[in-house]
Amino acid sequence: MPLIESSTFTLILWALIGYGLGSIPFGLLLTQLLGLGNLREIGSGNIGATNVLRTGNKTAAALTLLLDGGKGVVAVLLARSLAGEDAAQLAALTAMIGHCYPVWLRFNGGKGVATFLGLMWALAWPVGLGCSIAWAVGALVSRMSSMGGLLAAAMSTFLLVLTGHGPMLILGILLTMLVFWRHRGNIARIRQGTEPKIGSKA
Repeated sequence: MPLIESSTFTLILWALIGYGLGSIPFGLLLTQLLGLGNLREIGSGNIGATNVLRTGNKTAAALTLLLDGGKGVVAVLLARSLAGEDAAQLAALTAMIGHCYPVWLRFNGGKGVATFLGLMWALAWPVGLGCSIAWAVGALVSRMSSMGGLLAAAMSTFLLVLTGHGPMLILGILLTMLVFWRHRGNIARIRQGTEPKIGSKA
């Protein structure tokens, strides 16, 4: 049972908490902390794990992946336990928005795949598992991180329906749309055959 009724005030509060958690730029913080340079001036300039890998530090990239996913998990589980399912879904959406458009970075954040996967694990773990498998298969086969992320996002809608999580479908579609929107440049490069492979310095 949630400890607090999901009133309008409570929903607004969890929307703000979700955004705050999602907007923590772990990739940028880790590269600065480890003296790996300014992530904005490396590779694509993105703050996600794929670009952190371009520093050559696999540990930092793995930590970025885990922390970016973890903040999504924390946002959902905290909101669900304290305020119920409506608050959890709202916190999930705003956490994703916070990661992609953090106020601290002038609304220029990451592309959201790790956070998206973390959210799916917390919202419905079978969907999270399926999306993670889709991400791994897409990335390994194509050797493009973006392809893995796009495949995982595309699969999420079908997985929500197949696993009986229809009430989350609108949220799932919104999150998927965010992933695809943030990857619009990658999609254009995939079509042109110029998308960088995993591990490249581009």
